Amino acid sequence: MNAYEGILPIHKPAGFTSHDVVAKCRGILKMKRIGHTGTLDPAVTGVLPLCLGRATRMVEYLQELPKEYEATLVLGVATDTEDMTGEIIEQVEEVRVTEEEVRQVLSRFIGTISQIPPMYSALKQDGKRLYELAREGKTVERKPREVTIHELELLAFHPEGPHPRISFRALCSKGTYIRTLCVDIGRALGVPAAMTELKRTMSAGIAESHCLTLDEVARHVAGGTLQEHLLPVDRAVEHLPAHIVEADKVKAALQGQRLSSTVVSPAVKRGETVRLYSPEHQFLGIFRVEEETMAVKAVKVFLPE
Repeated sequence: MNAYEGILPIHKPAGFTSHDVVAKCRGILKMKRIGHTGTLDPAVTGVLPLCLGRATRMVEYLQELPKEYEATLVLGVATDTEDMTGEIIEQVEEVRVTEEEVRQVLSRFIGTISQIPPMYSALKQDGKRLYELAREGKTVERKPREVTIHELELLAFHPEGPHPRISFRALCSKGTYIRTLCVDIGRALGVPAAMTELKRTMSAGIAESHCLTLDEVARHVAGGTLQEHLLPVDRAVEHLPAHIVEADKVKAALQGQRLSSTVVSPAVKRGETVRLYSPEHQFLGIFRVEEETMAVKAVKVFLPE
């Protein structure tokens, strides 16, 4: 069995669930230990980083990082799924808005906002997925959730026709529903709205330009060149500060022993989580500095294979 290890950025095609992509890659790579870093609906395309081998231990860190999307919404139409895969539940004959009005509304969504998750989502309530309840024709009360929109940029405004379209780019926190953002933008403009198109252009700092299609993955596996296209395991935690442990303490670090902060450079801060490397820049793992003792304690260790 091939021992691939690292982060494999996939360009997810339309029509596939995230689990479909994982299953396809398990077949191509002939390995079971593959995890994805955030569900994309079947109609959505774009960046889906997969973690291979021991890199699956990094999924939680990749999931926490911001994601970027490009989306298009249509004004004047609402559906039960908040996108155009659902049944139309409201429609107005004609919508008249200006680009200036659109820009003003978009600016109001930048920052921390509250969203009510859509019924057609994978969130669980009383042990059942919301989309399962929705398919049974049920609607339940959902608690609002706070998410952060870091950037929201108008890409295109198409006012022609009875139902104008708005395309935008959003850089947002984990847990943001772009479908719901589209609906809320429409509501702020005083009309129903639904998402018509969505592409994830960046996830955890990994851009579209890094991604391979499933066909390209198969070609690289056949040619023996896939490992060259994998991102290293520590790419998942590039946002954490990097520190180096003294050479004679590398073994202790890999054994998960508590280390004195005096053997780590540069100086660490109380309570922070860090990446730790050997003097030869071998990634040793993720460590946390204890608040009281300042000891450097292992969170996840990556032993050399």
